[in-house]
Parts: sequence; C-alpha cells; structure tokens
Amino acid sequence: MADKLVTNARDLTNSEYFYGHRACAGCGGSLALRLAMKVLGPRTFVAIPANCMSAVSFLHPQISFSTNSMISPFAATGAVLSGIEAGARALGMKDYHVVGFAGDGGTADIGIQALSGAIDRGDRIIYVCYDNEAYMNTGIQKSGLTPYGSSTTTSPAGRNLPGATRMKKNMFEIVAAHDIAYAATASIGYPEDYLRKISKAAQCASTSYIHVLAPCSTGWGFPIEKTVEMGKEAVDCGLWYLAEFENGEFRLNRKPREFSSLEDYLKKQARFRHLTDKDMDVIKGNRDRKWKKIQDQWTV
Repeated sequence: MADKLVTNARDLTNSEYFYGHRACAGCGGSLALRLAMKVLGPRTFVAIPANCMSAVSFLHPQISFSTNSMISPFAATGAVLSGIEAGARALGMKDYHVVGFAGDGGTADIGIQALSGAIDRGDRIIYVCYDNEAYMNTGIQKSGLTPYGSSTTTSPAGRNLPGATRMKKNMFEIVAAHDIAYAATASIGYPEDYLRKISKAAQCASTSYIHVLAPCSTGWGFPIEKTVEMGKEAVDCGLWYLAEFENGEFRLNRKPREFSSLEDYLKKQARFRHLTDKDMDVIKGNRDRKWKKIQDQWTV
C-alpha cells in the first residue's frame, strides 16, 4: 500500500489492520491509528508505549492489531523502534515498515530522549505522535503539549490561574532541528493530507516523524460526534497548522484565507469554557506571532 502516494479514501484498502479496540466513542487517536495502518499495510511492526491506544488495544485475549505489535516502555518508543528495525534488517527482511504511535506526553516529555537518539542515528522508522494535548489515559493531566488555558487535573482553572500557563512546545520544530529526513504535522480533520504524509513517511529511507492532532472528546469536553469537526476547526482557526519539513526546508500545506473564529472553537470545549476575554487575547496573540514567523520564514 505505501509504495504509492495515498491521497484519498479511494486509495485505501478495505482490509483492517487496527480493529476492535475499546477506546471511548469519538476517539481521535484510534482514528489516527486506523488510517495510518491502512496506508502501511500488513507487513508492519508496531510499538506503542503506555497511552490510551495501548490500554484499549492489548486486552487479553484480544489484540486490536492484525500485524505484529507490542507495548514498549513509556520512555523508550524510539529505542524500541530502532531495535525492531535493526532486527528485521539483520534477518534480511524486505518490504516492511516499523512504526510507533506515542501520545503527546510520551513524545514531548517522557519519550523525547529516545526519539532524538533514533533521529540522530537515521534509523528507518516512522514515529507518529498522536496529540490529544494531555495525559488522557491516566486522568487528563497536563503535558508539554497542553495548550495555554486548558483546565486539566494538574492545571485546574481557578480564580488565580487560567488553567495551563504555558504554550504548547514546538515539537515539530524541535524534531526538524535534528535535520530529520522528513517530518510533518497533520490533523484527523484533514484526513487526505494525513494519508499523504503517512505514505511519504513510509517511503522515506531514514527516520520520519508525523505529528497528528487527534481531538479527545473525553478530555476536551465536546460531543463524541464532533471529533473530526474539531480537528478541522483547530486548523481553520489557526491554532494548528499543516506543514512539512523536507530537504532542510519548512513548507506550509494549508493557509486559510482568513481564520475562522478562535473563540467559537475554544468555547465548544469544556476545558476552555472558563476563559476570559483577556485569556482569549493571550491565545490569539500567540497564534498571530506564530503565523507571522511561518509567513516570514517558511515556504507558503
């Protein structure tokens, strides 16, 4: 499947390689995994650290992957992927993929050292960060990719604090700073873009990294049928962007002619309903500074 560039649903197989999980209804992470596995196909080795997807996919006696798969130590996804790839190469295997699906905390916080090492070695692996913007599996705690103003169990909103007080780490740019062969951002709200980037990563001869926004109805607080819509709105209002890093250059894949309402997007989520006009201005100001940098320094 990954030998050709996948750009829409017509290019996908009817076979399921990730099916029967027990995630929450409306889970954006499970959709990100299902689509990626349809692109990568049956000759794929999967490693997943402690996160929602390992919790709902490896329940004895049922495993939701029809391909070889395992749970890795929380901090070691990048290292485990490197080991799998080295073993497959030593056995003389051909036509296979090695992919890891780690959450935002398991990537930007706990797993960043092993990921950095894998990129530095240039191992032929695919690392997918499915970003639901908190440690959802263990009770909705703040991570390094939790956005400013989010109310979580470890950054509760109150009279003195707006929830999380820091902006998301620029994880995509941190990865790009390694001069990685291929990195991209995506959102399940724009699945065609995501499919194309997964298939490009699969054709990469070195380490590749995909950072996909995967809204969580449970942790974000929106109706379960709105998951894909929320992923789309995050891009349309400018709080998430679709981009690639390749051959040493950043390239923006989608530039809204004008942003949709940031306030409407945030107020649809329970985690942001406490925000004041002042808080909204802080978020909007950070968004505008980010987009000015993109327009000034990236290929648009």
